[in-house]
Amino acid sequence: MPKATPPTSQPERRPGPGLRERKKIKTRQAIRRTALRLFAEQGYEATPVDRIAAAADVSTSTVFRYFPAKEDIVLTDEYDALMAEAIRERPEDESPTASLRHAVVGLLGPAAGAEREELLARLALVRQVPALRARMSGGLADSGTLLGEALAERSGRAPEDFEVRVAVGAVLGALREAVFHCLDHHHLPTASTARATATRADAMATAIDRALDLLSRGIPL
Repeated sequence: MPKATPPTSQPERRPGPGLRERKKIKTRQAIRRTALRLFAEQGYEATPVDRIAAAADVSTSTVFRYFPAKEDIVLTDEYDALMAEAIRERPEDESPTASLRHAVVGLLGPAAGAEREELLARLALVRQVPALRARMSGGLADSGTLLGEALAERSGRAPEDFEVRVAVGAVLGALREAVFHCLDHHHLPTASTARATATRADAMATAIDRALDLLSRGIPL
């Protein structure tokens, strides 16, 4: 009898966060959304943490428990884990840059809902506020760790391998420059409407596509 073909292996889905972690995420998101609203109304520098805490109906110590510094309110999120999981779910024969493109652009697509507008607002703040850009490197290191683990699994390498680390560094640098280039050179609408959000997201996705395509082609100049 012919030997049966084994079923195609599927990436193992990791368990989602438990109830306690979901409550933490909900509180963290509520604080962040309140802060972003106040930053838009009053400016980043003019909005102290105690005012954010009062508007979010939590104590100042609670804000600092979730965000060790004011800059972290803008810079930290739950997207790195989502991107890593999205990469793991892509076809195994797909190139790393293509998988990453799908994961990143998915965060900017219509399915992202209200989170898409929040993400765009946070990216604009990072570009505008020097203190946020200065602290951004720490967040990129954390992002690199999660993305490196996901890409290493796909390639059968260890996350600390030289090639994996270089690939992750190149990708993160390309993403950062694509986002900043888009914010610097495109006259994006400032109104907070569904159409304006879609326009901003489309421009950002196009810039990211260009950057990752450049990487995949060996950066021809």
